[in-house]
Amino acid sequence: MYRTAPPEKRPRWWTELPLIAVVYGLYSAGRLLVRGDVQPAVDHGLAILDLEKTFRINFEHPLNRLFTDHPVLGIPADFAYASLHYLLTPALLIWLFRRRPAEYRLQRSWLMISTLIGLIGFTLLPTCPPRLLDAGQGFVDTMAQYGSYGWWGGDASAPRGLGGMTNQYAAMPSLHVGWALWCGVVLWRQGRTAWAKAAGVIYPLAITLVVMGTANHYFLDALAGAAVMVAGLLLAKPALRLVDLVKSRVTSTGRGETAGTPARVSGGCETSAGTALSRAAASGPAAGDGRPGAPQRPFEADARDQIPRQPAHGTAGDARTGGTATAAR
Repeated sequence: MYRTAPPEKRPRWWTELPLIAVVYGLYSAGRLLVRGDVQPAVDHGLAILDLEKTFRINFEHPLNRLFTDHPVLGIPADFAYASLHYLLTPALLIWLFRRRPAEYRLQRSWLMISTLIGLIGFTLLPTCPPRLLDAGQGFVDTMAQYGSYGWWGGDASAPRGLGGMTNQYAAMPSLHVGWALWCGVVLWRQGRTAWAKAAGVIYPLAITLVVMGTANHYFLDALAGAAVMVAGLLLAKPALRLVDLVKSRVTSTGRGETAGTPARVSGGCETSAGTALSRAAASGPAAGDGRPGAPQRPFEADARDQIPRQPAHGTAGDARTGGTATAAR
């Protein structure tokens, strides 16, 4: 059985699509707006590479040589880098929306918050990827080497002629790795088969090798991408609680204004809630129903009984006589 959300909390596509479009638009626009000068990006890239060499964790060097020397590895890696990032992630979002609505809201928020954190990283630390460093650093751009096999050119994964629409110096952190980690967690936790769980482990590891082997990211970029996803996961639930709190307060304010409206009864009179008598009570039978020995019930007077009545002409004497006779008896 699939877990389902209560009807009032189920996501609605007409609110989700604009939200996702806005976040992705901010992400794409931010990548373009923070290009800055090339030299600081190159300096940051060289600093990262020197740090990796110091700790002997520059795994991108041997992987890049492996991919450039063996097209059977390099070409599929380029296809994976240029496509899966943009296909598998939205596909899993749609699957969660349709089949796991109870989980969708948290997973969507996790992905979006992490993406925005990554955008902050692009802004504060523009970084030149290994493939754009001086050739003396020993890296080969596999996307350019095998460009004739795919739709991309020498501008990362952008289609030919559209390289100007992307920021090639947004390498730190690697959101290719970050989004792949998100996909892996979703597949592992929400998948119901062994194949899905295996894919959840293999996919992020494979993408990590791909981004380094194609010389698009450093190993530390990959680690930063994973750290961004951890930060996004830690912030997702507090962010949702804050949104729910704001919604509840707005809703309660609206309800309070509605509840303050005075109740109205016939004739345009106003009264507080609970003070008007029901028609059945007002017109009900008298206590005891007029039967001897019947249990007595409280008599609820009709509003008409509160109005004093004048005796009809010619009946006043009869009423007094009848009263005197009754007293004598």
